[in-house]
Amino acid sequence: MTLAAPETSRLKNFGPAPAGRVVDIVRELLPGFAKRADAHDAGDRFVAENYAALKDAGLVETGVPVELGGGGAEIAELCEMLRTMAHGCASTALAFSMHTHQVAIPAWRWRHQKVAAVEPLLRRVATDRIILLSSGGSDWIGGSGKAERVEGGYRVTARKVFTSGAEAGDLLMTGAITEQDGTRMVIHFGLPMKAETVKIVDTWRTLGMRGTGSNDVVVDGHFIPDAAVALSRKAGEWHPLFQVIATTAFPLIYAVYLGVAQSARDIAIGLAAGKQPNHHLTELAGRMETTLRAAQIAHRHMVEVVERNNPSAESVNEVMIGRTLVAQNAIQAVEFAMELAGGAGFYRANGLERCFRDIQGARYHPLQAGPQARYSGSIALGLPVAEVF
Repeated sequence: MTLAAPETSRLKNFGPAPAGRVVDIVRELLPGFAKRADAHDAGDRFVAENYAALKDAGLVETGVPVELGGGGAEIAELCEMLRTMAHGCASTALAFSMHTHQVAIPAWRWRHQKVAAVEPLLRRVATDRIILLSSGGSDWIGGSGKAERVEGGYRVTARKVFTSGAEAGDLLMTGAITEQDGTRMVIHFGLPMKAETVKIVDTWRTLGMRGTGSNDVVVDGHFIPDAAVALSRKAGEWHPLFQVIATTAFPLIYAVYLGVAQSARDIAIGLAAGKQPNHHLTELAGRMETTLRAAQIAHRHMVEVVERNNPSAESVNEVMIGRTLVAQNAIQAVEFAMELAGGAGFYRANGLERCFRDIQGARYHPLQAGPQARYSGSIALGLPVAEVF
């Protein structure tokens, strides 16, 4: 499907959004995103117009290193970009966080591990502004789908759920399980979304984040040549690359939920401003501010962990503790915002109700509460974590 033209062409063909300018550019796009947010939410409609605007503004390639044709933005600025974007349309921010982290991971590997193999992908993002998709909801450490060994490669059959932005995507960064000498292995590859063997199934009818277009992608016998396999790893065990992925991706994803909580806070303060102050009102506002600050501090710690540039089991632990703290406190802050707003918050027209629904998505990304606690407890007790996910 062809993306619709953005509402304004003022940023059209802007070139890569340069580091230091990214958040300002997003702020220019926010009014249009906010104007369309209700319609996308009410109609379960993918935010296609917003993606077109992001492309025209040069934000698709802003995370690519400057040397490879991109804007050179790094994790802290990309997080701020997504957090700010969530104030206008949380669905756009969450869907775009999936592309953003799929760019940030190879960019980090190119900068810090000198991995030359990722350079062609990064150049394609910069030159052709291709959209990368993530199937993390399907593929995590266990993997999913079947890769049957055939001459010259693999024949892949799979159904990948939670593929945010599927409609706009060019390349799905995914994997499938195969047997090698009696061992279950996961092969990783980029899947071209325009292939005849790939189709999108419209399944996305959800409580919140309704505009992300996180539909199922069905793969029916797609051939992956041996040369296109980027990595082969043991299924159900952490691999060093997944330590890079987890450490890098989750501060970006959870920047969106922090933005939702901050937006809810601002709406609630505006709605409460017309009320007569009393002890109950001021205490609710104080609790909201306190839990929101906890989420902000936890997220700041996640970013600091990424900036150490040392992915490991320990960095995964720190990021995942942060992920849990951001989720818990962001959700609670929105709940306090609903109480502070009172009955006005129950009306869809005020926007707070959508924040309440959207923030619930923070519960569902890995590592969820149980596995995260087991992972952190194992680290604390000196126990192995290779199979904790």
